[in-house]
Amino acid sequence: MSQKTVRLTMAQAVGRFLTRQMTVVDGEKLPIFGGVFAIFGHGNVAGIGEALHGVKDTLPTYRAQNEQGMANAAIAFAKASFRRRFMACTTSIGPGALNMVTSAALAHVNRLPVLFLPGDVFANRRPDPVLQQMENFGDGTMTVNDCFRPVSRYFDRITRPEQIIPALRRAMQVLTDPADCGPVTLSLCQDVQAEAYDYPESFFDEKLWIPRRAEPDADELATAIAAIKAAKNPVIIAGGGVLYSQASAALASFAEKHGIPVVETQAGKSSLPHSHPLNMGSIGVTGTSAANGLAEQADVVLAIGSRLQDFTTGSWALFQNEAVKIIGLNVQPFDAAKHEGLPLVSDACVGLERLGAGLGGYRTDSAWERKATDGKSDWLKAAGKATATTNAALPSDAQVIGAVQRARPNNTTLVCAAGGLPGELHKLWQAGAPGSYHMEYGFSTMGYEVAGGLGVKLARPDSDVIVMIGDGSYMMLNSEIASSIMLGAKMTIVLLDNGGYGCINRLQMATGGANFNNLLRDTHHVALPSIDFAGHAASMGAVTRKVSSIGELESALKEMAAEERTTVIVIDTDPLITTDEGGHWWDVAVPEVSERAEVLAARKGYEKALASQRIG
Repeated sequence: MSQKTVRLTMAQAVGRFLTRQMTVVDGEKLPIFGGVFAIFGHGNVAGIGEALHGVKDTLPTYRAQNEQGMANAAIAFAKASFRRRFMACTTSIGPGALNMVTSAALAHVNRLPVLFLPGDVFANRRPDPVLQQMENFGDGTMTVNDCFRPVSRYFDRITRPEQIIPALRRAMQVLTDPADCGPVTLSLCQDVQAEAYDYPESFFDEKLWIPRRAEPDADELATAIAAIKAAKNPVIIAGGGVLYSQASAALASFAEKHGIPVVETQAGKSSLPHSHPLNMGSIGVTGTSAANGLAEQADVVLAIGSRLQDFTTGSWALFQNEAVKIIGLNVQPFDAAKHEGLPLVSDACVGLERLGAGLGGYRTDSAWERKATDGKSDWLKAAGKATATTNAALPSDAQVIGAVQRARPNNTTLVCAAGGLPGELHKLWQAGAPGSYHMEYGFSTMGYEVAGGLGVKLARPDSDVIVMIGDGSYMMLNSEIASSIMLGAKMTIVLLDNGGYGCINRLQMATGGANFNNLLRDTHHVALPSIDFAGHAASMGAVTRKVSSIGELESALKEMAAEERTTVIVIDTDPLITTDEGGHWWDVAVPEVSERAEVLAARKGYEKALASQRIG
């Protein structure tokens, strides 16, 4: 029996295939691809560009200003969608493609799905070397797109049109796999994009992708249940996997039934609302005193959907109970077994349900719960002081956070990524609904913030998206403000200008270093720049305002909430003030030898702290 076929170019086959991939979100069937971000060049405009035009009514194409920016926006879209939906990004070969490599690493670290479709060299090699082609003297098959290999979960180079059939199928498996989820790169040779092939019509049948919910192994489950039953001081770490599994309700029920306090990673913050009595807030280097005080004494740590990054574990010096056992409830075995943990490889929601059933009536001692609630009460008082209104000439990051929280408390999704703000926000931001706290702190990519805010707004058009960003990150990548204006994707950007890289300056001081090359005033310079950030953002179409006090900031946030375009509010802040309460040691190696007495003193403190670090 002959197979029905349709003759298309390889690029047209890509476009049609993407439109036929579907998912279900809250009972509604939706296209799994939210769209394609594209910056066209000679390596993709004739092939992919023509193909995307043909499906523009079902698969929207968004034109961005910067390749890294658009990739960051696509990744933020996936994160804000709890990985249920994602986007594709296409560029020409050369610098356009390489601009996305940092974003690919960001997605890889954070386990977030995105499909990269960079153009590549001519497969037939007749016109070699073409514009923007890198030639390797010893390897004729190598192109710049090979840089994507170590930062992609799956990589393929398409040198014949029929190769796209298994490649796209494999790509979808990776993009939708809870355990293997991450960036996929299909490198599309530019001549092959335009080549025609008789594709099976069945290749374009509608496909529905439903997230897999893995059940735990019986033996692993029994071991985890026994460990928790024997625990006197258990703690739950809520990681990003709680949100991606949409397990917030299951987590709340489990914690309440068994009286186990919950602490949150950067990726897991908002798993429980801040107001939940068992939510102790952030853990680790940027943790609250309530959360870290419990973690230090915990005899069992149930880490749900966390890759246990050093900021979460205090560089593995936070857990001070010598008998502590870590249970890794995770869909990815690599993460589940970290640091000799007891692996419980399972979907977070299913795993919590099975654990709860096995634990029966187990509940922690009332003294442990009381310690948790008392600790949270003390922390809230300290946090309230840190975020209170001030008349200081230069307010702290914490005071700006307080102003934003007071002025815009409802339906807010907070976006941030790098600098000193992530630490302060992790401690102090009072998140509500799941996903309302959107922090890129796996890779902590400076410049993610504005583009990330755009991606979040595309995923959550009804949310009040607030981006908090420092002047350093803003200077690195701000161009997607223009894209937000073009797309009518209104967000509010609060820009804190502390005159340089204040966070790293504080770290430099803490390790005994001299103030050097971080704050603008401490750089090698002939003249210091006076940057009009409000004027710069206004030139891209944003509604802007420069404020000079916390009171003015609160007023501006309230008054500008009704603006229909992206708004940017700028405020000068103190680069040296940070919230002293909470937190934990972080392993940043201090030089053993230095001419500076301050460095030698910091080295002694560093060596003392190393004694508390767990090995293995």
